[in-house]
Amino acid sequence: MRAWAVREPGPMASRPLVPVERETPSPGPGEVLVRVEACGVCRTDLHLAEGDLRPRRPLTSPGHQAVGRVEGTGQRVGVAWLRSTCGTCRYCLRGMENLCPSSAYTGWDADGGFAEYLVAPADYVYPLPGDVPAERLAPLLCAGIIGYRALARCDLPPGGRLGIYGFGASAHLTAQAAIAQGATVHAVTRSAASRRLALELGAASAGDRPPEPLDSAILFAPVGDLVPPALEALDRGGTLAIAGIHLSDIPVLDYDRHLFQERTLRSVTANTRADGRAYLELALAHPPRVTITPYPFAAAAQALTDLANDQVNGAAVLIMS
Repeated sequence: MRAWAVREPGPMASRPLVPVERETPSPGPGEVLVRVEACGVCRTDLHLAEGDLRPRRPLTSPGHQAVGRVEGTGQRVGVAWLRSTCGTCRYCLRGMENLCPSSAYTGWDADGGFAEYLVAPADYVYPLPGDVPAERLAPLLCAGIIGYRALARCDLPPGGRLGIYGFGASAHLTAQAAIAQGATVHAVTRSAASRRLALELGAASAGDRPPEPLDSAILFAPVGDLVPPALEALDRGGTLAIAGIHLSDIPVLDYDRHLFQERTLRSVTANTRADGRAYLELALAHPPRVTITPYPFAAAAQALTDLANDQVNGAAVLIMS
């Protein structure tokens, strides 16, 4: 089968992602073999390719927003980031499986959806409708789910003012969810195309900084330099949630300017399956506008390069031919 793999992590100009030919994997006990129809391209895939996220195994195929059909049954399913947990540790027993020390992840601990086929534990895939284009479903599996968790972590009050820093795949879905809840959303992004998209989706503003104090904020851009201004833009009692798995170094914070008056800084670590089920139920009942930039499977390296250069509007998605 055709696949893409990270050969030697480094800048995209060094071509860390290479095409490979592999045997079609065989599912083990409790696993399913999925024929991939489409796979979203996440910034986490870019972090893996460039080495910001240290590879856990050689020649791993990235991709954790895969939509496909289970071989043998034809059932449409989604394969997301969280691949497995132990089920017995204190975190799993508390319903906090995203913090399981033994958790494993698609496209990091095991080959992901940058391939014609992948294997996944049956208990960790999500059933999906067969009548929706796969490329429209793929971004929901990480961009949507992690945005859903980040929205919960930022403690947005009813009718609150939310700042969103960076406006890519996850942000454009999260903004719609927040606006549907009655929030006023302010997008902070450098990209002219992203600013236009934010305003089209109902954001109150899109620019270099929010025009009013914020009750809550989510940082999607993996840029530590944005943490101090994002904290400073919070009103008293506000919360900033950092949604990415990787973040560049945060500059020194000034207690009075950035944290006093009970401002809160939080991280977001993966998601639980309960998060995934809740978000997908909501998104399938009330479909968001999913803005995608499609790429043929053969252009996976170009998709990551465009993502690195902030040239993707909405979500990048690989589409199998």
